[in-house]
Amino acid sequence: MRHTSVCVILILSVNFVIAADSFLFSDDFRGKLGPDWSWVREDPDAWRVTDNGLEIRVQPGNLWGASNNARNVLIHPVPIVKDGALSLTVKVENKPTSQYEQTNLVWYYDDSNMVKIGLELVDGQLSLVMGREENDKTQTLALTPIMSTTLQLRLTVRGSRIHGTFREDTSADWRDAGECELPAKGEAKASLQAYQGPADTVHWGKFTEFRIQRVD
Repeated sequence: MRHTSVCVILILSVNFVIAADSFLFSDDFRGKLGPDWSWVREDPDAWRVTDNGLEIRVQPGNLWGASNNARNVLIHPVPIVKDGALSLTVKVENKPTSQYEQTNLVWYYDDSNMVKIGLELVDGQLSLVMGREENDKTQTLALTPIMSTTLQLRLTVRGSRIHGTFREDTSADWRDAGECELPAKGEAKASLQAYQGPADTVHWGKFTEFRIQRVD
């Protein structure tokens, strides 16, 4: 992943009001995947679900730009929300050692159209990265240095706009990453992704606390 243009780098506190009927789907990945998940380019030997969550091996491969060959792209349908907004959240953990090694939460249409937010190693610096891709044309929206190898990530969609936030400590306020127009193309899905990993070292990106919620 090459970050040639950083359009938004903000560090703000951002909070949303959770609607009373907000709960739509939840998966803590305790021993098994929840309903309606499916894989794109599954490598069954490179993912596992334990009592501690979902682990996906961070293999070589990419989804940023035209090289759409990342393995074990996990997707889940998302409902259409006409009033208010829809929020996706997940907790990710990884200790990347390779350039652009990453674990992401993604608003995904297909391999060429998506918005991602995740934990990534960029030029030796552990970073929060948010990016937009439309027809394989990429745009970096946020590149923020962080200290933690664990992040809680959130993407919130309202109308045709998507907003990314994150926090390193689940007791802290959410921090702003960026916002953009959706690269809408067909049916949207939630996606969990791990790629650009080292070929000679086994790293497992961990995912827990996945939620789909309505927000006001």
